[in-house]
Amino acid sequence: MKSLYSCALTALCVAALSSCSTDSKWHINGQIKDLEDGQKLVLEGNNQGYWYVIDSISPSKNGSFNYAGEIHGYPDIFRLRLGDNSIYFPIDSIETVTIEASAPDISTGYTLSGSNSATNLARVDSLINSVAATKGVLSLANDGDLKRQLGEMVVADPAGIVSYYIISKRAGNVALFNPQNPVDHRIIGAVANSFNTLRPDDPRTKYLTRLYLSNRRSTANQTNTDSNLRAQVVHAFEIDLVDDEGKRQSLLEVTSKGHPVILSFTAYGAEWSPAFNVELNKVYEKYRDAGLEIFQVSLDSDEYNWKRVAKNLPWITVLNNLSDGDKTLRQYNVTAIPTTFVFNSKGELAERILDIADLDQAVAKSR
Repeated sequence: MKSLYSCALTALCVAALSSCSTDSKWHINGQIKDLEDGQKLVLEGNNQGYWYVIDSISPSKNGSFNYAGEIHGYPDIFRLRLGDNSIYFPIDSIETVTIEASAPDISTGYTLSGSNSATNLARVDSLINSVAATKGVLSLANDGDLKRQLGEMVVADPAGIVSYYIISKRAGNVALFNPQNPVDHRIIGAVANSFNTLRPDDPRTKYLTRLYLSNRRSTANQTNTDSNLRAQVVHAFEIDLVDDEGKRQSLLEVTSKGHPVILSFTAYGAEWSPAFNVELNKVYEKYRDAGLEIFQVSLDSDEYNWKRVAKNLPWITVLNNLSDGDKTLRQYNVTAIPTTFVFNSKGELAERILDIADLDQAVAKSR
């Protein structure tokens, strides 16, 4: 389907300005406060765990800087280093990422902006740093709540560069997501499968495949009886919005009823919307007697038109308008519409649907 991100989400101030740029390079800019005179920043790239120097950056007297890098043809992770401290940031294409931090420890209290991936990666490091500060670095790999939150981010966009960053993250010398842990292995598998499907030429794809397959046998006979593992099950991010009758609808409440749920992000004013809803309704009619629910979030700017369409649909319809902000979109990494997810009967986020033709099979597996 054609992306409506540039029109439906512009009103929510999350559309990337770089999508209209003709520049074939990506950019980072920003400011590092409290630098000593003459201090330089080091830009580094990563090759499957090994960091190498790309260039050095000389900020101005007030710490501001700007750098343009060559695109690789695939998303990547870079880092900006000052001494022993680093800020990690993702580059998906030709966007501009803005970094704000203070010396000498730029790795704490910094901000990233400019893309959904940058915002999400900063959130990953913020969560990790917060747990490390209160419980210690050695606790990270066994912290059930942290792993659950990171797992939710992975399942929401398993083919994203931030998901690769999450499963590659290490706490000291210990992998945050251990491929020999059954739950971690399943999450790694979701990323490996998505990269194989959507990024077959990405240099990380073969590594992810080997990582998953080489540990598949060792996890096959293990059971998830440990309470810490059960705490890592991936559930929904809450969506609490008003439907066309003025009633508040809770996604968590809907997914807790013991039936599969389709979460659909759409816009009724889009040209393709009627045809998409026809295909959605085919699946709904097939499984509604078995308890299937659809929770559809519209990004329409025309509330009158949204209500006109919504009142004729047989499922839950809510509106995410300007006043509701973009939190929900960022949590589910919605960068184009339609975007569709399936939750299984246990309320777990089971699959992100890239092709509506795959929806029927995904629902059938989730009952």
